[in-house]
Amino acid sequence: MLKSKIGRPSLKTVLQTTTVAGLAAVMLSTGIPAQVVSSFAAPVSVTAPQVPSFSDVVSAVSPAVVSVRVQSDTETASNDERGGGNGFSFGGRGFENLPEDHPLKRFFREFGGQDGPQAGPRGRDRAERGGPRPHHLRPTAQGSGFFISEDGYVVTNNHVVSDGSAYTVVLNDGTELDAKLIGKDSRTDLAVLKVDASSRKFTYVNFADDNKTRVGDWVVAVGNPFGLGGTVTAGIVSARGRDIGSGPYDDFIQVDAAVNRGNSGGPTFNLNGEVVGINTAIFSPSGGNVGIAFAIPASTAKDVVADLMKDGKVERGWLGVQIQPVTKDIAESLGLTEPKGALVVAPQEGSPGLKAGIKQGDVITAVNGDPINDARDLAKKVAGFAPNTKVELSIWRNGKSQSVPVTLGNMAADEAVKADNSGEEDTKPSTEQALETLGMSVQPAESGTGLTITDVDPDSEAASRGVKEGETITSVNNQEVSSATELNKVIDQAKKDGRTRALFQIEANGSSRFVALPINEG
Repeated sequence: MLKSKIGRPSLKTVLQTTTVAGLAAVMLSTGIPAQVVSSFAAPVSVTAPQVPSFSDVVSAVSPAVVSVRVQSDTETASNDERGGGNGFSFGGRGFENLPEDHPLKRFFREFGGQDGPQAGPRGRDRAERGGPRPHHLRPTAQGSGFFISEDGYVVTNNHVVSDGSAYTVVLNDGTELDAKLIGKDSRTDLAVLKVDASSRKFTYVNFADDNKTRVGDWVVAVGNPFGLGGTVTAGIVSARGRDIGSGPYDDFIQVDAAVNRGNSGGPTFNLNGEVVGINTAIFSPSGGNVGIAFAIPASTAKDVVADLMKDGKVERGWLGVQIQPVTKDIAESLGLTEPKGALVVAPQEGSPGLKAGIKQGDVITAVNGDPINDARDLAKKVAGFAPNTKVELSIWRNGKSQSVPVTLGNMAADEAVKADNSGEEDTKPSTEQALETLGMSVQPAESGTGLTITDVDPDSEAASRGVKEGETITSVNNQEVSSATELNKVIDQAKKDGRTRALFQIEANGSSRFVALPINEG
């Protein structure tokens, strides 16, 4: 073998030459053109479960979702409108201190009004005020809504339309139609508008059976956040039966879909395109979405909307008693086996409850045999009856269960009736006496009714339960007391009955509450 003038060939050169020659030989022997083809690795490809698309739902329901513009005769919003610190979006908006050239500042100046979006009452996301407007135009609010019938009935929130005098519904294609207010219900924050449908039929949606809605189910919210127009967000049902303190009928569905100011009144859909809830509130320390939104359940909205469409108002049964929950301590003090029912704090003067004989300290445990879980449950059940309906209440009184027939009144007509808190003018000796086992001192009240608390041991359970100096004890275990001697007598009897706690009725600043205190200390 002859050696190259430049030396022995490298192993790499030999391998390359051999490979190419061999490849060429193969190609020639098989009739394939003699050319070298480079080989590359395949791109990454992962086979995984596919998340369901919401496109079909959105395309089907979008024509039924509208924006609602509300005009009023007077300015109803201000920079500090009903400010609060409970975490629900009302009051401060958080954008006042941004630099003038900040992108968000410019964004909200264009879409949310001169000073940014407005916040709403009682935690509800207030409808946004429109952009810069000439001084001769009336202020404009914006929210969301949806068609519930082909002839133009629109559902939205009461807080969107409550201050309005004129209403405009904007369809998803930009068409603007005048609407009139049919009715509204502040207790559930629902309202119904009507668009003239003489020349067209509207795409509309139905309410779902929200009893079938489960925590973890996918939902889609469609609305008009910040006045931007039709916007779609998705999430899951986070919780059910939420009570946010906005009223006696709180039973909200909590969702984590992005809901912001302007989504008020807009629908939340299941994947069948049915309305499971109506967006009404957000929890937000900053005023923006943090993934906690609340919707009025379809089961509540369906009945209210039907009543509003029928005659523009909602009539509810009315019992007329002030109530509070039955805690474990209260249940023990009253001899109840479990902390359920609604404890009557006071029946209102002239109310159906008072006329039927309902008394302070009664625990309402059932209505027509249907058990009552708590105070909110009683309010919802009573409101579900029509006025003048006769119902049978099961109550717990003096350690025994009994039935009381009641003919319910009309909440709409009778709700303004107020309790008469006037007491007898008989006076009692004003001598202070310490109740060491309870950790407080009392003396007969100047009004002659009850015992005024003159001192509370800061280390006592009474103090930990919120009992304060200056408050008045009006009864113990549903028995009126006007002296320390009477109070001790009631407590002694409770001990003989095997009770470890006594139920004190406390009055302060015109309101009344019950507190269960231990009676076996000392």
